[in-house]
Amino acid sequence: MNHMKKLISTCFLSLLLFLTLVQSNSAWSQVLTGSERSDLYLPLLEGKRVGIVANQTSIMPQSENKHVVDFLLEKGVALKKVFVPEHGFRGTADAGEKVDNSVDQKTGLPIVSLYGNNKKPSSSQIQDLDILIFDLQDVGVRFFTYISTMHYVMEAAAENGKQVIIFDRPNPLGDYVDGPIRKEGFQSFVGMHPIPIVHGLTVGELAQMINGEKWLKGGLEVDLKVIPVENWVHDQEYHLPIKPSPNLPNDLAIRLYPSTCFFEGTVVSLGRGTLFPFQVYGYPDPKFGDFTFTPISIDGMSKNPPHQDKMCYGYDLRTQSLDHRFTLRFLLQAYHDSEMGEKFFNNYFNTLSGTDELKKQILEGKSEEEIRATWKGGLENYKEIRNKYLIYI
Repeated sequence: MNHMKKLISTCFLSLLLFLTLVQSNSAWSQVLTGSERSDLYLPLLEGKRVGIVANQTSIMPQSENKHVVDFLLEKGVALKKVFVPEHGFRGTADAGEKVDNSVDQKTGLPIVSLYGNNKKPSSSQIQDLDILIFDLQDVGVRFFTYISTMHYVMEAAAENGKQVIIFDRPNPLGDYVDGPIRKEGFQSFVGMHPIPIVHGLTVGELAQMINGEKWLKGGLEVDLKVIPVENWVHDQEYHLPIKPSPNLPNDLAIRLYPSTCFFEGTVVSLGRGTLFPFQVYGYPDPKFGDFTFTPISIDGMSKNPPHQDKMCYGYDLRTQSLDHRFTLRFLLQAYHDSEMGEKFFNNYFNTLSGTDELKKQILEGKSEEEIRATWKGGLENYKEIRNKYLIYI
């Protein structure tokens, strides 16, 4: 009987130890964004006048999605103003929609738009600040404009002797690198840097690259500090706790985004005006495919989508795997189905591509394999540069 009690007691203690270890390991492996590592940055903010670039993605997932602005104010940080990128502070503005300066109703802080005519903070807008924090959730694609906003913030800070602190976040497409390198002469707000379409960097790593490669105007370098993510590496899956923009509503849309965003530079709809943008594509002609959808005006997502109120025929990509990687397959299929030749493209295509070569190659009838072969040298060179700035290996 005593032997049995001892056995039960030993088993119970072993179970308790196992559960404790599991719980401890789970806590240890929680991904912590830069904003959640306050022990690393609050001492840097003491006695400083602070501005922050933030929006609806600037939350602290392991702290019940508390917004970083609210957290900093609670900690007594002298936060003076909030700068906001495309889509605004609450993330409800359409792509390309004008975002006005305003006041945040909850905190009373001034909101300064960094979109439209004022993409770069002016000297007067940052003269009363010592530090600019950047805390936006990027998706790892060259034409997603949050990284362009970061570039201009770094440049303004460098010109005015201010420090930039990046609260880093995982890159949901950080597990690979792909696509053509942006060509000289094709710089734009959707292509600021000579990097591939899928660049494989966090914003913190990219900021280090911008500084290190002297891509700021005049070769300036900014006083830069990156607060790194904890318990994450590049080949690790990361599910965003909040959609990064109105038309990237889920993980699949983000995985498909590099492949389907090219349709913005064509006559084809990529599903704006539906609840599944970037996950379908089509055109008002049955020869484009069997799947149908009708884009409509959706406030907060797409007020005036291409082919509004017209039935589009094409393909439903919502069965694609979350392992999806960048491909030209959908673009080439739609181009061939269209039989439109050059009229398939609009003037935005080369801007998105970051080169005029891709359009020429498609018009010449080259296959995806042939096109990819022309990227190889540029990608190999980029990967060597990228290796110098990686934090999460």
